[in-house]
Amino acid sequence: MTGGPVHHPGLAEGRWYTLSLAEQLGNIGSEVGRLRRAAGRDERQATRAFERALELLDLTLADPRWRGRLREIARARELLCAAVLGADSYGTTLEDLDRYFLAFAMLARARR
Repeated sequence: MTGGPVHHPGLAEGRWYTLSLAEQLGNIGSEVGRLRRAAGRDERQATRAFERALELLDLTLADPRWRGRLREIARARELLCAAVLGADSYGTTLEDLDRYFLAFAMLARARR
């Protein structure tokens, strides 16, 4: 995990590992959406959303069910960090990531 405060204690205690990959990524997307909307407007709120997204990405990376998907999940984390920290090497924006994660939220909702 990120080593910072735990923003999702119920999820960190194991409930996260009962969610499908689409549900996990969709929840991460909720935080990315909050981050995107707060960026440039409320930096404290944006920072908290970024921390929560990282926490959820780290929980997803720790989920043993996704061993074969770790590269993709880790790359999504890397792209999020690059977008937030202004690293232009990938050219990925928060809007791009918001759209990426939204697809998983829609998939998770369709499967309910």
